[in-house]
Amino acid sequence: MSNFIEPITLWPLLLYTVAVVSLVIGILIISYFLGERHKEPSTDVPFESGITPTGSARIRFSAHFYIAAMFFVIFDLEAIFIFAWAVAFRDVGWNGYIGVLIFIGIIIAVLIYVWRLGALDFGPQGKKILSAFEKLKG
Repeated sequence: MSNFIEPITLWPLLLYTVAVVSLVIGILIISYFLGERHKEPSTDVPFESGITPTGSARIRFSAHFYIAAMFFVIFDLEAIFIFAWAVAFRDVGWNGYIGVLIFIGIIIAVLIYVWRLGALDFGPQGKKILSAFEKLKG
């Protein structure tokens, strides 16, 4: 028995790195020479789907958009947890089944609480959540 450890061969990694860097540099050089150049005034103006901007992009959104986004992220993550449970359903057994029932029960309770609070009312009458937020903000 010898204590000889085989050296790690790094030449494939080095060859791959050289190939990637060469490819990136080559693409940049080719696009510089073959790319179109425009000098019109609208060249540097940002646009969305070919529509010329009509005003500033710095507009204020209502807090409802952010609340809806938070609800989406929260309930989306909960769906991922339930999907992971469903994948491992046979492995976790009854303990996992009871655990996911408790988890779903908590989700339903939170959804009912949020609904009763008025956070899901986005119409003209749905100002309860905003007024509660303003009271907290002081």
